[in-house]
Formats: sequence, structure tokens, C-alpha cells
Amino acid sequence: MPEVLAKMAQNQVTHALCVSVDLPDFPQVLQLAETYPHIYASVGVHPDYEDTPEPSVDDLIRLSDHPKIIAIGETGLDYYRLQGDLEWQRERFRRHIRASRATGKPLIIHTRAASEDTIRIMQEEGAGTDAGGAGGVMHCFTESLAVAEAAIAMGFYISFSGIVTFKSAKELQAVALAVPLSSTLIETDSPYLAPVPHRGKMNEPAWVMHVGEFLANLKGVPASEVAQQTTDNFFNLFKLAKDQTHA
Repeated sequence: MPEVLAKMAQNQVTHALCVSVDLPDFPQVLQLAETYPHIYASVGVHPDYEDTPEPSVDDLIRLSDHPKIIAIGETGLDYYRLQGDLEWQRERFRRHIRASRATGKPLIIHTRAASEDTIRIMQEEGAGTDAGGAGGVMHCFTESLAVAEAAIAMGFYISFSGIVTFKSAKELQAVALAVPLSSTLIETDSPYLAPVPHRGKMNEPAWVMHVGEFLANLKGVPASEVAQQTTDNFFNLFKLAKDQTHA
């Protein structure tokens, strides 16, 4: 951790969000957030985890009742990795949205090969700020512009990971160009999906700068503008005051 944090500081990455994927590992996620003033955490169970304790709405509400827990998720739908009757996945997603509405904490949403059902359930459950929900972020976005626009209409941000820097990601780059900076976030999805020029290595938070620089070049704006806007978006979405940590 000292090395990871030092590299973050060197690359002017001042804050990080450590994302929960299941309940057994949640205590470690929370401990990281409690240990470091500039690291925050979420609570949730990822849709790829089938054989894991299932959270109730009350579980999620209770576990999120902590000042360093700023989001509900990672949640959503994944029809790519898992097949068969996935109604359990949809019900799990609905419970996360209900917990988000109850707590006012935004959602971190994963969607893969399931965008139609993802948007439908978000709308049915009132996940968006347009319906009194807390909104959130479409994490590690790889879907179409139409899906992005549907999410933005609900008050969600679109987050781009290292994937957008890959030469093969032309369609995603077109989406990133079309999504306004006011609705854009950047992320690493560490330890996965390291951006160019580190592709194939283990990813880390410091390298989010490469995603920001790529988007700046793509959009023809200064990297400082992307950095400032995506930072502002992070603090606005997660309802954090910029001066509340020493980082």
C-alpha cells in the first residue's frame, strides 16, 4: 500500500474509491477506507458472484451507514460471464437500487451484454435522480452511445477505464467523444484493464492519469480540463467536500 499511495501522489491522483464485490471481503475494503483519509469505499455484491452470501436491502443499508462508505455497489447485470436463469441477478440488482434510494448513496453499476435489462430495471426501480433516486455511475463503460444517453438522462455519470485507450476500442472511443465532460468519470478498475502504455500489467490507481490524458487528446482539450472536470464530478456525485481530507 505505501508504494501504491506514493505512486498515486506522484501522478496527482488525490483520492481513490475501493469497490466492494462481495460481503465476505467487505471488512477489508472498509478497513482500507478507515485507515487512509483519502480512500473511500462502497458496499455491494457483484453480479458475477453467484455462490456468495446474498445481501438483503437491510444488510446493505446497515453496512453503508458509515461516513467512508460513499456508494452502493458494484451491482448490475452480467449476461456475458453467466448463463441460464439469471433472475437472481436481477433481484439482487433491484435490492441494491432500493438500498441506494433508502440511503441516498449513489450506485456503481456494472452492465455487460445486458444493457436493455439494466436500463429497464434502473427505470422501474427509480434509480435515477430524475425519479428521486441517488443516481450513480455506469462503471467501466463499454456499451453504446444510446445506453450512455439513457443513463445520463437518469442523472448517471459514464465512467471510462483503460479500455478506452486500447487501439481496438474504436467504437468506445466514439462514445467517449460524444459523452460531455460534465457527465464523464475516469477510473482504473484496478487491478484489471491497465491502460496504454501499461497494458497487460497489473493496474493501479496512479494510472488513471493515462485515461484522462487519452480522453483529453481524443476531445482536443487540455489534460488539466479533463482532470478538473472529472474530479469535480467525483466530488459532486459522491457528495464529498473537497477539503474534508488532508489529501
